[in-house]
Amino acid sequence: MGDADGQLRAAASLNWRGAAGHEVAALGRVASTVTHANTANQAMYEPRHKPPVPRAAFVNRILSHLGMAVGLLAVSLVIGMLGYMFFERLSWIDAFLNSAMLLGGMGPINPPQSTGGKLFAGVYALYAGLVFIVTAALIFVPLFHRLMHHFHWSEEI
Repeated sequence: MGDADGQLRAAASLNWRGAAGHEVAALGRVASTVTHANTANQAMYEPRHKPPVPRAAFVNRILSHLGMAVGLLAVSLVIGMLGYMFFERLSWIDAFLNSAMLLGGMGPINPPQSTGGKLFAGVYALYAGLVFIVTAALIFVPLFHRLMHHFHWSEEI
């Protein structure tokens, strides 16, 4: 996008001696390049000067965020289960319980016994804390954005 902006500035600053039509055509080609670059980098949420998305699009946005949160939790749960099964030799149900409790912010049920298990549990606990925060953010960000957008958006803009 920076290259296209530079091209637009360079084309605008040139003082061509040719016909005016050539200048406009050249600027149009560069401007279309900038426009194409901007559409590739569209924001996930609408800016404040645009109206809030319709209710159906908002529900789809919430569902997509919920899907991302569930996917992150599922992958994290599998990672935790595999770690507990490998390092602590726990059964799959005990590994599930320990992983789920850590991801839920509660803490493990079975204290680790081996050195590798203790290292894994410590690293996984730190990771699970971050996943907890990210999951909460994924779920609440669309709602918070809608609320803030409602208060800042003006139909007069």
